[in-house]
Amino acid sequence: MNPFRCFVEKGNDGNENEPLLKMSNQDVPGRLCKEAHQHLRKDEPSLAAAFFMAAFSCSAPNAIQRVKSLEKDQYQEIITTLEQWCLGECNIPKINCDGMAIVSLNPGIAAVFLSTLCPSNVVASLYKLSTFLKNGRYDEVVSKSSSLLNTQPHYTTELLLTRGLARILSQINSRHGILDYMQAFANNKEKTRQFIGTRQKEYLGQVIDAFHNHISTHEYDYDADYSDVMLHDCYSLLASLTPDDLQVCKTQATYLFENCKFEECIAVYSRAIEALSLETKIKEEKISYLLVDRAAAYYSLGCRTKEMIQDLAEAFKISPSHAKKRFAEIFSEADIKRVVDRSKGYLEMEFGNFREAVRARLELRSDTGTELLLPILQTLEFLIQCSTESRHEMNVRLADCKLLAGDFRTCLDICNHLLSSEKKTYQNTLFVLRGFCQFHSNEHQQALKDFQQIIEDESPHPNSCVKALCGRGLVRMISGSSYLTALDYITACKLKLDETLLALKTYVPWNQRGLLFKVLQEEGQKMLHKKPQSANENGILLRKKTSDQDSSSSKEGDVPGVHQLATLLMLLDPSDDVSRILCTDALYQMDRTEEAHKMLSLALSSSSQRSPILARLALLQFKKGFIYDGNQLIKKVIQIGDTSCLLPIMDIFKEEDRKLMQNHCHAKSISILRSQQGDTYIKEAIAYLSFAIIASGGHAKDSLLARARCYGQLGQKKTAIFDFNAVLKDEPYNAEALSGKGFMHMTLNQQKEAVHDICLAIKADASYAIREIHSLNPEAQLVITEWLYNHCRTLLAELLTANNNLPSDPTFSELEVLAEALIKNENKTAHFYLLYTDILIAKEKYDEAFNYLRKSFTSNAIDETVKARYGVLHVKYRNLLVAAQELCTLAGKKPEEVEMLVKFLDKRQRQSLSQVAGQEGNSLIQENRYEKALDYFSLAVISSNNNPKYLRQRAMCLTHLRDYSSAIKDIDKAIQRQSSHDLKTQAEDYCSKGHILLLSSDEEAATRQYMKAISMEHATAIASISNTPGRVKLAEIISQVANKYFEQRLFEETWKMTECGLLIDENNQELKRLKARIKREASGCIVH
Repeated sequence: MNPFRCFVEKGNDGNENEPLLKMSNQDVPGRLCKEAHQHLRKDEPSLAAAFFMAAFSCSAPNAIQRVKSLEKDQYQEIITTLEQWCLGECNIPKINCDGMAIVSLNPGIAAVFLSTLCPSNVVASLYKLSTFLKNGRYDEVVSKSSSLLNTQPHYTTELLLTRGLARILSQINSRHGILDYMQAFANNKEKTRQFIGTRQKEYLGQVIDAFHNHISTHEYDYDADYSDVMLHDCYSLLASLTPDDLQVCKTQATYLFENCKFEECIAVYSRAIEALSLETKIKEEKISYLLVDRAAAYYSLGCRTKEMIQDLAEAFKISPSHAKKRFAEIFSEADIKRVVDRSKGYLEMEFGNFREAVRARLELRSDTGTELLLPILQTLEFLIQCSTESRHEMNVRLADCKLLAGDFRTCLDICNHLLSSEKKTYQNTLFVLRGFCQFHSNEHQQALKDFQQIIEDESPHPNSCVKALCGRGLVRMISGSSYLTALDYITACKLKLDETLLALKTYVPWNQRGLLFKVLQEEGQKMLHKKPQSANENGILLRKKTSDQDSSSSKEGDVPGVHQLATLLMLLDPSDDVSRILCTDALYQMDRTEEAHKMLSLALSSSSQRSPILARLALLQFKKGFIYDGNQLIKKVIQIGDTSCLLPIMDIFKEEDRKLMQNHCHAKSISILRSQQGDTYIKEAIAYLSFAIIASGGHAKDSLLARARCYGQLGQKKTAIFDFNAVLKDEPYNAEALSGKGFMHMTLNQQKEAVHDICLAIKADASYAIREIHSLNPEAQLVITEWLYNHCRTLLAELLTANNNLPSDPTFSELEVLAEALIKNENKTAHFYLLYTDILIAKEKYDEAFNYLRKSFTSNAIDETVKARYGVLHVKYRNLLVAAQELCTLAGKKPEEVEMLVKFLDKRQRQSLSQVAGQEGNSLIQENRYEKALDYFSLAVISSNNNPKYLRQRAMCLTHLRDYSSAIKDIDKAIQRQSSHDLKTQAEDYCSKGHILLLSSDEEAATRQYMKAISMEHATAIASISNTPGRVKLAEIISQVANKYFEQRLFEETWKMTECGLLIDENNQELKRLKARIKREASGCIVH
């Protein structure tokens, strides 16, 4: 060896140049050893060993000496590193020294270096033996390995494998070589596998072939027991060396299967299948064969039916022909029958698991558990392939599972195929499945036909009938027939509740289960209600009847069916309170009160609808006689504040039970009102009364009245009126309700409504109404009695105006009752007595009226209103002058009252009275007693119904009293009432009005009145003017007014006035001059 071949100088360009001698032969090893020592000090044994090995290449003795002079630990580190390089456990690092890269360091040099350092080192020997193997020196390898085995027990595995390989490669003693491998494998499996995989990798194919040859001939060369052990080890070694080799796996699996080592056999097949599945091009035949073979191993275990079926199903799916062929090869007819039986048992078990998973669903719209259908589908597909006898049945079940898995198209195809086949079994099931498929495809009418065909069958299969009813109900729901939907599901529940539950959870689409749930719930509630109902916001039930509900009333008594339906709903959604309450209501109607009570008690802790449950529990407690417990429950409902929860209960609970609750709640409220004071207790009493009212169906009169009074005390007047109206709806003439309602209207200052209700109350029960009025405070009494009095006055006036025969008028009778009630009031006033007197006069009871006046009014208390009544009575007694004297004062002060009083007189009496009054007035005028005369003239006007004669006389009297405006009004009335044919009288009236206007200094208006009179009747007007104010004076006044108009350039008006003035006084120069001026100023204009 040239010691300088291992050194190469690196140029600047990085390329290797020719070796250059940089130092003498003696300097190189020393330098390298020095580098090695430095790396040892740095705890870098690998680099140190590399430098020592480089030094060894240059000068072996020097390097040996340096290494052996190391400390023991360092020396051992160098030996260990060299051994690792020889064994190939790690790579030799690259080194350089003074810019020289050291090359050609390899495991061979390491082995020589190691053997020189330690001549007996086994690792160096093993490397040397591997060199001999490559050179074909097999005998030397066998000999050397055998000798080393005796002296080096720590390297037994490596030496055995080396000797075994030499024997196999020599092809002379392969059997002993196999034995060497087996012995090494038995000693250390992992070490054996690693050594072969690294040191003997290039010979692996030859080793495997040797093992195959050995296995194929083993049964002839060894006894049976020893052979089995050897074979097992052989297969184990081969499997560890080539885990993905298909042939090895098949051979090993076959051996394991034949030796009944089924678990190991399955593991081998699984490894082979996995390896095969990773290939780019999967050979269907091979993998289907392997799957069938592994299924046979599962079958042989007897407890791995699931895995067996999965493999068989997969094999038949990948390649039915190859799988069927292999299945027939390895399974006998008896085994095939057992496989089919096991598969069917497994099918039933898995389908049962699926049903349980469906039952366990907590969410109504959930479809969890469908993943459990996969093994079922696999089993069915396998059975269809291998069991011809039950193929039709399995196809039906396959269609069912396809539908459950959501594969509607495949299910429909299978159903159509089977229904069209010659075999006519499972017809009902197929129609059901096809119906649901069509429903999912929105072909509702076709689905309905299939469902109907099953239901109309004379002897339908029960499960199919249940599913058909569910399907038909679903179609009916979509079409809007909710009641018929509920009937279908009730029928289904009666047949098989569990099957109905499963059908609804599986066959009904998830997005329609919620709607179906609500429809069934609502229809169940309707069926339990004997009569449809609605409720207003104040807790009063309003009954309604419709033709549809009447027609279905005969069907609404299926309480057990509703109970079944409610049970179904509870199973569908255990957390739904409405369904639970529906179930308890049905139990109650079935007289199973203990069960209802128990269910409600259990639901109370978790329910969100506490009020409805508490109310029902309270009623049940009352029914059982536990009054205290029932009352506590009612208190809880009141505390929650939801008294309306009783509304839906009342049509469910029986009459006697409702009456029981009504009586208790009413009594409790009365007790609270009597013993406690304050708004809080009134509100509590209202709550109890509300319960009583609801329990009665809104017809508890006493409770309604009591609650109305409570509302009144709380200031809720309109709510109180509502309760009073509720009583009046049933009893229109209930005096208590009418009085209370009237008082509420009074507090709201609604006079008309208050008077109306109080009047009705007095009519219904006068004594009670009067007592109620007396119970009011003085201010309220005063208000209500005044309103009643005014009403009576208005009513009497209307009757007197409209009816001459008052006593026979029903309204008059009511008026009489009201008047009597007023005079019975404690706070009586004078006008109440006068009202009653007027009633007596209207009834023509004059003597009684006369006596009543004397009794009611002392001489000191008689005023003009009382005198007026006396006056009316005097007229009746024909004492007209006295009558006029009594009436005239009131006529002057309160003419409207006298107008009412004279209506008691007939036409003749009024005429006579007016004549007497007019005469008395004229007499007084003569005496210049104008004020007194005015009262008489007023009486004459009123009694004569505005006779123009008396109007003129009163106007004259008013003129004397300088009340010109009133006088003008009377003259105007006289003009209006005077006949239009009597022009003379009208002209006089206009002149009188003109005179009054002159007195009131309204010359312009007066002028116009005189102009009207002259235009109407010239002579009469001139005569009247001559008397007063005089023709000359009036002409002057007219002249002044005309000049005023002339200045305003109202020429036409001025012309008419001048013409009229000249007619009155033709010598008036001023008017003549004015007329000439008009002609000049208005020349060219038409002025007449």
